[in-house]
Amino acid sequence: MDNQYFVDSEYLSEAALEKKHRLENDPSSRKNHMEYLPGMEQINSDICEKVMSQVNSYDYTKYTERDVISALEHEVCTVEDLKALLSPAAEPFLEQMAQKAREETGKHFGNTVYLFTPLYIANYCENYCVYCGFNCYNHIRRMKLNMEQIEHEMKVISDSGIEEILILTGESRGKSGVEYIGEACKLARKYFRMVGLEIYPVNTDEYRYLHECGADYVTVFQETYDTDKYETLHLFGHKRVWPYRFDSQERALMGGMRGAGFSALLGLSDFRKDALASALHVYYLQRKYPHAEMSLSCPRLRPIINNDKINPLDVHETQLCQVICAYRIFMPFVGITVSSRESESFRNGIVKIAATKVSAGVSTGIGDHESKYSGKESDTAEGDEQFEINDGRSFAKMYSDIAAEGLQPVLNDYLYV
Repeated sequence: MDNQYFVDSEYLSEAALEKKHRLENDPSSRKNHMEYLPGMEQINSDICEKVMSQVNSYDYTKYTERDVISALEHEVCTVEDLKALLSPAAEPFLEQMAQKAREETGKHFGNTVYLFTPLYIANYCENYCVYCGFNCYNHIRRMKLNMEQIEHEMKVISDSGIEEILILTGESRGKSGVEYIGEACKLARKYFRMVGLEIYPVNTDEYRYLHECGADYVTVFQETYDTDKYETLHLFGHKRVWPYRFDSQERALMGGMRGAGFSALLGLSDFRKDALASALHVYYLQRKYPHAEMSLSCPRLRPIINNDKINPLDVHETQLCQVICAYRIFMPFVGITVSSRESESFRNGIVKIAATKVSAGVSTGIGDHESKYSGKESDTAEGDEQFEINDGRSFAKMYSDIAAEGLQPVLNDYLYV
């Protein structure tokens, strides 16, 4: 059955409900999540094997206080040191980790904090991911902005002072094709100095096209590197294919993108193993593509509309801080983004330690920047949000709060010649 039927319908048909029930309760009805679908490019990279061999052998219960102290004393943090810093044995050393992370951040980034905002241009989706508000079976208001509406949203955002934008869509080629996203990139170039993408994974030639349209970097959430858990969370659609998603950033770099962002969604599975996998994904790719700019995001699960299918594994703020500090110590040069999923107080604190990039003036809905930025009614109908944000500060407020902490807000640091 054409999945576009699900996302366009106000209510699911009897046949759609039957298929949904079958996907949830009968694993044999799902496609093999490790097999590529037609049209998916295979690049035969060695990165996945390197990452997963380390993750699969990671027993974080074996690390001791002595291992953590040794890791903190080393001038260069090794993979083994990273494993110790992510282990439960490191939790009593969080203050020492934060101090070392702050020192490393200062060496490579000074006191700067970069600001950007996301722009969701469509929320149609052809995947059934049980934890996501955009999933194709979730009954929400669906919307896709046309080019005039996209430009209007971009102008509203640009007028606020933002110089970097991250364009996002739901994962639907049918509704948000590569050419549609490319045209949005061309518009973004009129208003912003930096253009990022967080879209469904595509092939190398398509990433090359999007880069030519104006995109600078691509961010892809692997969600979880636990392939068995991944299978139970992604029941339908192209996103179900775990290895194709894993290789997304490498295909983007092969296609000419200047940078790539990585992340697991902490709380879907064992956060320590997912954090290790995310860091090593960056670590090995950086050595293969030394020219590329790499960044890590550290999102935790947030509530979504109609969510009754996922019980997140608790990842508390202290554990999130441990992960971020371990990232910084292991890879001092990597950008670390902490999104509006986190609280104002947490973000205010972590930018003084290890985070180098934060979002501001955030909306995860469709077509609502004007109403949220100005408080006046927009002429554009609005689509529902992907998840609830926690820190709703405007760009101006975020900028002033960062400056008040003695840090330097940065809007853009690129010169185009």
